[in-house]
Amino acid sequence: MSNTLSSMMRKKPIQPERTQLEPTIGLFQLTMLGVGATIGTGIFVVLNDVVPQAGPAVIFAFILAAITAALTALSYAEMASCIPASGSSYSYAYATLGEYLAYLVAWCLLLEYGVSAAAIAVGSGEYLNKFLEITLGFKFPDSLSNVPAAGGVVNLPSMVIVALCCVLLLRGSKESTVVNTIMVVVKLFILCMFIGIAITAFNSDNMQPFAPHGYTGVWLATATVFFSFIGIDAISTAGEEVKNPKRNLPLAIILALCIVTGFYILISLTAIGAQPAAEFEGQKAGLAQILQNVTGATWPATIFALGAVISTFSVILIVLYGQTRILYAMGRDGMIPSFFERISPIKNAPTNNILLVCIIVMLAAGFTPADVLFDLTSIGTLVAFSAVSIGVIILRNTHPELPRSFKVPFYPATPLLAIGFCVYVLSGLPPVTFFYFAIWIGIATTTYFVFSIRHSRLNPVNMPEVVRYPVEKH
Repeated sequence: MSNTLSSMMRKKPIQPERTQLEPTIGLFQLTMLGVGATIGTGIFVVLNDVVPQAGPAVIFAFILAAITAALTALSYAEMASCIPASGSSYSYAYATLGEYLAYLVAWCLLLEYGVSAAAIAVGSGEYLNKFLEITLGFKFPDSLSNVPAAGGVVNLPSMVIVALCCVLLLRGSKESTVVNTIMVVVKLFILCMFIGIAITAFNSDNMQPFAPHGYTGVWLATATVFFSFIGIDAISTAGEEVKNPKRNLPLAIILALCIVTGFYILISLTAIGAQPAAEFEGQKAGLAQILQNVTGATWPATIFALGAVISTFSVILIVLYGQTRILYAMGRDGMIPSFFERISPIKNAPTNNILLVCIIVMLAAGFTPADVLFDLTSIGTLVAFSAVSIGVIILRNTHPELPRSFKVPFYPATPLLAIGFCVYVLSGLPPVTFFYFAIWIGIATTTYFVFSIRHSRLNPVNMPEVVRYPVEKH
C-alpha cells in the first residue's frame, strides 16, 4: 500500500525535456496561436444561448469569465516561464502535484481539447450553411438521419472540416502555425467589420430590461460563456517548439488574453445594442443575421459567414494541435503506450497522434449534438485551470530558487483568487455534467492503475532500460 501511494506521488524534476521537436515558433505566431485557439465558435454562437438567460447583463458574464481566464492565465504564464514543456497543465501538475493527479489533469485536458474540437466543429455548420444559402442558394440539412429510430445524426460539414485540419497538421507545426496566423488575421478583420457595422444600429432601448433574470441569469450565463475563453492555454502546449520560451510563452499568453477579452466585450455590447434580446433565442448564425438585418444587404453577412468558417477552422486546427502534443508528452512519460510518442522523421510531427485524434474527433463531431459536448469541455478546462494555480503555489514553496522570467503579481492572492473563480464558474454547471465527469475520472483512475503506474518512466523497474529522469525526492 505504501509503495502504491509513493508511486502515485512521484514527481518529475524540473529540467529541460528530451525532445525531438524543433523550435520554430516566434512570439507573434505564438500569440496568434492563442488568439486563434480562443476566438472561435464560442463567440459566434454563444450569444444565442446566453442572452435569453442574462439579457444585456450578459456583458458581466463575459467580464466574470474573462477575470477567471485572466487570473488563471497569469498562473499559466509563470508555470510556462519555468517549465517550458509540451503537455500544458499535465506537465505542470507532474512537477508539482505528483503522478496520479497529473494523470487525472491530463484526462481533463482530453475533455478540454478533444471534446471542444468536436463541439466547435458541430457549431461551425450554422455559418457554413449561411454562406452556402446566400451565395449558392442551397444548404446542407441541419442533420442527416442515419438511424432514424435511434435519433442518430451525421453532421457531414463538421467531419469535412476536421479532416482538412488533419491534412494540414500532418504537414508539420511550422506550416500549421503560418496558416493559422493568416486565418487569425482574417478572423480579426471580420470581427472588426461586425463591430463597425453593428454599432451604427446601436439602440439604447435594447439594453432594457438589463438583467431580466437577475443575478441567477448572469451566474448561469457565466458558466456557458466561459466556453468562449477555452483555448488560451493552448499556447503552453507548444513549449518545446517555441523560440526563447521563457520570454515568449508568458508574454504570448498575456497578449492573447488581452486581445480576446477586448473583442468579446465589444462584440457582445454591439450585438445586443443592434438587436432586441428576445430575438437571439433560436437564431441560426446569429451574428451574420444581425449584419444582414442592419444593412438590408447580403454581402456583409456573406463575408462574415465565410470568415466565421475560417475562424472555426483555425480554432479546430490549434485545439487538435494541443491535443496531439499532450498525448506526445504522456507517451514520452510512459503514462500511455509508446505509440503516442513517436515522431515522424519526415514531417517532424507526432503523426500517430494526429491521425488517431482526428478520427475520434470526426466521429464525435459527426454523431454528437453540440450541447452534449459544451459543458463537459468547461468542467475539464476548469479543473485543469485550478490545478495550474495550485501548482504555482506549490512550486513557489518547494522550488523558490527556480529561475522565473515571469512571476504572478500579488502572490499568493492571485492564484487563490483564480482557484476561487474556477470553483464559482463550476458551480453554475448542471448536475448531470458532474455525473458524466465522475464516470470519466473513474475510467482514468482505472487505466492509471492497470497500465500507467507500471509503465511510468519514473517507475524504478523501467529506469535501467530507459533512463530519462531521476525521481525527485519529496
